[in-house]
Parts: sequence; structure tokens; C-alpha cells
Amino acid sequence: MTDFDAIVVGAGHNGLTTAALLQQAGLRTVCLDAKLYAGGMASTVELFDGFRFEIAGSVQVPTSAVVSDALGLDDLPTVDLDVMSVQLRGVGDDPVIYYTDPLKLLTHLNDVHGADAVNGMAGLMAWCQAPTRALGRFDAARPPRTLDEMFACATNEFERQAISDMLFGSVSDVLDRHLPDREKHGALRGMLAFLAVNTTYRGPQTPGSAAALAFGLAVPDENATLIKKFRGGMGAVTEHLLRMFTAAGGEVRLRTRVAEILVGDGRVGGVQLEDGSTLRAPVVVSAVAPDLTVNTLLDPGAVPTDIRERFSRIDHRGSYLQMHFALDGPPTFAEPYEVLNDPEYQSAIGIFSTPEELQQQWEDSTRGIVPADPAIALQIPSANDPGLAPPGKHAVSAFSLWFPLTEDTASYGELKTEMGRRVIDKITRLAPDFESLILRHTTFTPKHMGTMFGAPGGDYCHGLIHPEQMGPNRPGPKGYVDQPLPVDGLYLASAGCHGGPGITFIPGYNAAREVLAGR
Repeated sequence: MTDFDAIVVGAGHNGLTTAALLQQAGLRTVCLDAKLYAGGMASTVELFDGFRFEIAGSVQVPTSAVVSDALGLDDLPTVDLDVMSVQLRGVGDDPVIYYTDPLKLLTHLNDVHGADAVNGMAGLMAWCQAPTRALGRFDAARPPRTLDEMFACATNEFERQAISDMLFGSVSDVLDRHLPDREKHGALRGMLAFLAVNTTYRGPQTPGSAAALAFGLAVPDENATLIKKFRGGMGAVTEHLLRMFTAAGGEVRLRTRVAEILVGDGRVGGVQLEDGSTLRAPVVVSAVAPDLTVNTLLDPGAVPTDIRERFSRIDHRGSYLQMHFALDGPPTFAEPYEVLNDPEYQSAIGIFSTPEELQQQWEDSTRGIVPADPAIALQIPSANDPGLAPPGKHAVSAFSLWFPLTEDTASYGELKTEMGRRVIDKITRLAPDFESLILRHTTFTPKHMGTMFGAPGGDYCHGLIHPEQMGPNRPGPKGYVDQPLPVDGLYLASAGCHGGPGITFIPGYNAAREVLAGR
């Protein structure tokens, strides 16, 4: 006797994707989550009265068109902006204004930053084409490529070199080739370096960091949909998936922690909950981190030692600080950055260091030193989505690198306070009234994120974007392509799977497809 046809562990965006697609296909599915709310890291959460924040994911990154169609994502209301982001160094430099319209962006780059900036960005876009194909960035329902298959994606020597760069090179190697003027193109170089290394535990000069640059720059083709900002924050998407799941008859159980995935005679039989009760099903899909699934939720005897050891080597070293602010009004940016006082320009503001500074700050962080001038990704989403804050107020978030990793509990609190202070000070240098507008604020480190969301090391990627953790070295729904999990009925669906991190829904979609193909 079974209670359900399928059990999904974890109600984040990938878990809800899998659950919704299985339920729509006719499988009686229950989705379990230990938290008080569904959505996981793709949630919009009211941290202070009337102020709602995107705790981790804030935009849907480019994803497969077939996935968007299957989930009905194109029907959701969006915040449509002329300016996607503004990047600057904060040293009186000309900002890089990332217009949504490509022609407007190229005109701005040419007029303000010079023809060499246009040529450099065009070169980078050409460089990332082959790595995008090699990584399978937008592939749905397709296994990761082997190394030979990755190199086979190249159509000429330039593309073969780009794939080699992606696997073995650094961010700085690539930037020095396409945007070599470190001063004139400081904001562009800083933005691209930050885009890459925030998904790694490597500085931009560290070999292997270029994989994350290729992943972040991946150019959508006709099979992919573009970046979107959803009205109501990213939680609007997971609420949509939740409605899609429950409308088809699915059941979500929150505050329900899974203690063990039950396995007998080489196949799953269901799950045992923390309260000792059991739910039975012939299919269990785990949307928690792959290594937690294999080495914590499964009995050690269910999987061979060599497979468990391979999963145990996944790198999860998150090294960031995230702050959320309730502001009494809009901050006022001082010259020469007055353009940022236009709400149209406030969705995302990058206040970045140079790649060289980022490298030094990363090296310092490994020795327990807080960055003196931390790079910051600042967002004021309520400027264009007023429902996120009370009238006249603003919900503001800041994400910063690098927070030192330490096991010293005594110094941990001091480091958190010190880095938070420096983030506030840096923003206030550009917007002098920023600190005086703060009504309340909270600070999250990787430890907080790990506790809140079960992400090992606070790693929102569930496996950092290092080349040795991509392609054949990133598991799919049935584990690694060359070393599948020998447990019938068990599937993996987290961001740590092929399709990767970011809010693409591809790992959840792939798991659902794999389950249905096996019926």
C-alpha cells in the first residue's frame, strides 16, 4: 500500500516545479518542507511590518523556453524597466547603464565609455557562445556533456580556445583580453568579475573562475527566454507554482521535516518524518542539496562508499554578506551619481571593486580579514514595485563579497558587525542620507542562510560554479552520468544538479521528465 505516487522533499522553486509537473501528469504527489512557508530561497518574505524582501533569488535568469511554457511563466505580471541595472565603482566614474534595449545599451557604451568598450563587450558575447553550449546552460531534458562532448561544441579554433578558457582560465584572463583598460573600463570589469565570482569561492584571478563568467554571461538563443523581474518579487513565481500544484490536486505539507528517505532492496519506499511517522511512495524526488540527500537522508548502506565520497567532496564555501533595510524614504544620491535618484535606475545598482581589488579581498577573507571597501550589489525593488513596502517607504537589499569563513564563534559576530558597518558606510558615501533613513535592518551570513534554508555552507548554488563541479561532475536526476545512484525511484532536483543554480527551474523540470519517462 502507498500513500502517494510521488513524494517531493523540499518546496523551493525546483521542488515545486517537479511537484506541479508530476501532479499535472496524474501522479498523486505530496511536497514536504520543514519551513513555515514554501518557496525556499526564491521567496518574498515580510521581514519587517509591511516591508517584503527577496531573501536570495531576485530575478529569473534566462531559462529554457520549453520550461517557461510548461510552467506558464510568461503569463505572470512583470516589472518592465528601461534600465536593468547601473554599474559603477563609486570613485566619481561614469556609470555603466545597462539598458534593456540592446541598441540603447550599445549607444550608451559607445558615447560614454568608448568604441573599445562596445568592441570588448561584443568580443565577450562571442567568447561565451561556445561555453554556453558546452555547459548546457539552457538545455532541458538532456544530460550534461562529457569533456569530449564539451570540446565538440566548438566549430572553430576561437571557440575551442573559449571552452579551454572556461575550464582552465580565470575571469581576469578573459577580461584582460577583451577589456584591457583597467581604469577606463573599471566599472565594466568590476561588474563582470562580481557577476562571476559571487557563485564561487575563488578570486577573479584564480584559475577556474572563468567557468562562472561563462555561466553568468550565457547568451539566450531561440530556445531560451530572457531575464525577468516579476511583480511582487520572486515569491510571486513560487506562489504561482504552488497554485499550479494545488489546483491540480497536489498537497503541500509545511513544518514537515524528512528524517530519512526509506530504501529497501535497492528501491525507495517513501520517507520517515522527524516525528517518527512514515509516508509511502514508489518515487521520492529530493530538491535539497544532492550531498545532503545522499549522505544525510539515505542510510549509508543504500549507496556504495565511492559514490557517497564523491558527493561529500562538493564545495559549498559561501563567502558573502546579505543585508535588508527598511527605509523611511528614498535615498538621495549625491553628484556625480544624481541619475540614480530616478526610480527607473534603482532596480539594481552595482557599487563594485576592480577585479584586482576583488582578488585581494578574497585572499584577505581566507585569512579572516573583512574587506575595507566591499563590492556591493544594491537593490531598491520597491522603487518600481511599490507593493513591497508601505507608502513612501522602501525595502532595500544589499549583497556583498567577501565575508570571512571562520569557525571562531567569538570573532564571527564581530566580523559580521564590522562588515555590515562597512557596507552601510560605503552606500552612505554615495547617498549621504542613506544611514539616517534606516528604520530597521537585518544581516544574514552564509551561516544564517544555511540554517534558514538547509543550504550547506550557505551555498545558494548547492554546489559552486567551479569547472570541476560542472558538466559530467554535476549530478543529474539520477546522479552523476558516469556513476548513477543505484536506487530505483530516487531522483535529484536541486540547484546542485545539471541546469545549475539561479532560478531557471531546469533541475526540477529535468527530474519530473525523468520520473515520467520511467513510468
